[in-house]
Amino acid sequence: MKMIVRFWGARGSIPVSGREYLKYGGDTTCLEIRTKDDEIIVIDAGSGIRRLGNRLIAENRNHFALLFTHAHWDHLMGFPFFKPIYVAGTSIAVYGCPFVQTSIKQMIANIMLPPYFPVDFSDLKANINYHETCGTIFTHQAVQVTTISLSHPNQGIGYKFFENGKNFIFLTDNELGHRHPGGLAYEDYVDFSYQADVLVHDAEYREEDYRLTRGWGHSVYKQALQLAIDAQVTKFGLFHHNQERSDAAVDEIVADCRRIVKEQRSSLECFAVHQDMEISI
Repeated sequence: MKMIVRFWGARGSIPVSGREYLKYGGDTTCLEIRTKDDEIIVIDAGSGIRRLGNRLIAENRNHFALLFTHAHWDHLMGFPFFKPIYVAGTSIAVYGCPFVQTSIKQMIANIMLPPYFPVDFSDLKANINYHETCGTIFTHQAVQVTTISLSHPNQGIGYKFFENGKNFIFLTDNELGHRHPGGLAYEDYVDFSYQADVLVHDAEYREEDYRLTRGWGHSVYKQALQLAIDAQVTKFGLFHHNQERSDAAVDEIVADCRRIVKEQRSSLECFAVHQDMEISI
């Protein structure tokens, strides 16, 4: 079997709905990796994790890993609605870096504090084990996971997943045009992404948006595209679509990316990630 990556949410900042968002979807960040041995790794708990939880319950899958990139609301908001955490016998290995929080446990428990949520974190039935992964390389089953610091307010971490000679890199909420505390130089992200089979990178803004949003922690799509070209990756996925970005507007960005790829005579395959997309690596 190959590594399979499923995207349960690709939207940034806040979930959206409406006919203009049907193609790329409205749920916020959540990914699922199925390894060649059918082990499960989940990345982030945006609103998309609710539907993933329903699938895991239906499949009677109760052992998996959950990795966090950072603690901003759109990447955590789905956690209280993730049904497996309320099922006895569920075992979850949680990985991440607490940054400004005291621990990974506190990072996710805080979103269930009263008066914001009616169920207390202590009432969860799942067995959750916490592992801090700040700047480390670790292994989950047969997958080697390498982390990198992101350039983002309050910091964040990106991930490289390597299995069976193939790698998938996920760098969301990474601002290539501005170096935040803890962030790295552009060349570091090129080196980290070099010759990746698939790179999915934050590409939230157009140049006209960035005049007002510089320093907010997200990249102009042309910056992310150039990173993919410079790193000689095989496939590049635009991710973290702005909440105001309609399907038609995302299509325009993809078309412009493909024009740039052709102009630079690159062999890069460029696409925009959509909700429920599945990639085999």
